[in-house]
Amino acid sequence: MYITRETDYGIRCVLYLARKAQGIAPVNEIAKAMHIPKSFLAKILQRLVKAGIVISGRGISGGFSLAKKPKNISILDVIKAIQGNAAAINMCAIDKRMCRLSNTCSVHPIWVELRGLIEKRLQKENFAKLI
Repeated sequence: MYITRETDYGIRCVLYLARKAQGIAPVNEIAKAMHIPKSFLAKILQRLVKAGIVISGRGISGGFSLAKKPKNISILDVIKAIQGNAAAINMCAIDKRMCRLSNTCSVHPIWVELRGLIEKRLQKENFAKLI
């Protein structure tokens, strides 16, 4: 499984909001605290809102907060929100490209099995455990 920089930033963003508990955080605050470029973070937050992980508030006191309790958000949820459900399907573990040889590669079944184990672990790890 390949985790993009965008996904790493998404995980950091959700972690920041989980630590903030009930508070609302503006984009500037999250970007500065988690060392994420503000313009990039705005796009990431849109995906997290669309996935129902984060909610947004508008206006002077607007910002972002978690839509669910941290214990109900897994790391895998954030990965799927940013990279999509098919993030790891046929992704080569060696060079981060889509595998064109998956039908003939004798190692491919091992990577698929390992990917499944990793996804199960990431599904178990929630943000309440990380704060």
